Amino acid sequence: MHTASLRIRESFWFLPTVYGIAAIIAAQLLVSLDQHLIDRGATRIVFLDALSASGGRSILTTIGTSMLTVAGTSFSITISVLATTSSTYGPRLVRNFMADRANQFVLAAFTSTFLYAIVVLRSVHTAIDDGNAFVPVIAIHVAVLLGILDVGVLVFFIHHIASSVQITSLQEQVQSDLESAVDQAFRSDGDDGVAIASQPDRARTWTTLTATTDGYVQSVQWERLVGWAADHGRVVDVVAMPGDHVIAGDEMFRIGGDEGSDAEDLSDSAAKTLRSMVTLGNARTPYQDVDFALQQLVEIAVRGLASGTNDPYTAVSALDLSATALVPMWRDRSAVTAYLDDDGVTRVLPHWPSAEALVDTVFAGVTTYGADHPIVVAAALRLADRLTTAARPDRRGHLDAVTRQLGPVASGE
Repeated sequence: MHTASLRIRESFWFLPTVYGIAAIIAAQLLVSLDQHLIDRGATRIVFLDALSASGGRSILTTIGTSMLTVAGTSFSITISVLATTSSTYGPRLVRNFMADRANQFVLAAFTSTFLYAIVVLRSVHTAIDDGNAFVPVIAIHVAVLLGILDVGVLVFFIHHIASSVQITSLQEQVQSDLESAVDQAFRSDGDDGVAIASQPDRARTWTTLTATTDGYVQSVQWERLVGWAADHGRVVDVVAMPGDHVIAGDEMFRIGGDEGSDAEDLSDSAAKTLRSMVTLGNARTPYQDVDFALQQLVEIAVRGLASGTNDPYTAVSALDLSATALVPMWRDRSAVTAYLDDDGVTRVLPHWPSAEALVDTVFAGVTTYGADHPIVVAAALRLADRLTTAARPDRRGHLDAVTRQLGPVASGE
């Protein structure tokens, strides 16, 4: 369910669909209310001006036409921003705009107002039409109110799109994704439900479960996987981790029995259940793929250093923002090596990247593309100093090697 909600969040269709259905229902209810009041003999609604059928139709037609036009313009602006962002900061950042609730809300507000106006419009009748004039005064005035509110939505959209296209806004979103991914993959000693110590290699007979389709592993339902393993007395080794690309026939899981027992062949239903716990897609996502989440921040930095852009300050800010996730991870966290059931028994064995590998990803980009930019090298040294200050004793040797690698770059050798 979590994966489905994430996919829905990144779609432009879901929120407009929900708002559109709500608008149609609201229009029908308000028209019914108008009809009920007329049937009760109410010829005038307090505080609301009386309207002729032609006047009501003109108002609804104007609102509906305007909202559809504005919706089309807003969508065109959004697509233009997506194209600009894709070419400037990287195509993988387009997902951030797709997942932006504000953009989805603006499109939903305009389209739902259009649908509301259309539904109310069809209920307006003159005496010439069917011998019985009907003008839903309340519903029409609500349409006017929605039109006024949509003007405010349009102003908000212009401000929001201008703000969201700024590099600082993009970096903050990527930084948030990175922190969330790190929180999932790296834990502190003593956290419930996980182990971070190296897992002993117990002799087991493993049953292999392979993929039936191809794609990138976008997410794994860890809690559900632990529950299945506990219920069946199994240990599941997750071979295909988030970020890995698999094709049909590649290993996804290795399933073994508890210590002292042999694994049994998986039934078709069990295999189907296990495969359903893994979401495959045509692109990597940062929700559980901590390496990809960090690569997005590094990509922004690298593109800022491109000769056509020549914006080293973007790279500097990217390095500074990466510290918010890397420093806590480097100080007192380690990659999760096992997920445990309620009794503390190892049930799922993940293979997250090491903290050292993630740190190397950041500094590799600097040494490769930022050697000619002293302020970028200075920012990298500042990050290395932060990590050194926070490092556990067993990690300081790795940072010393990183610092030595940056030394020649800083001196221009």
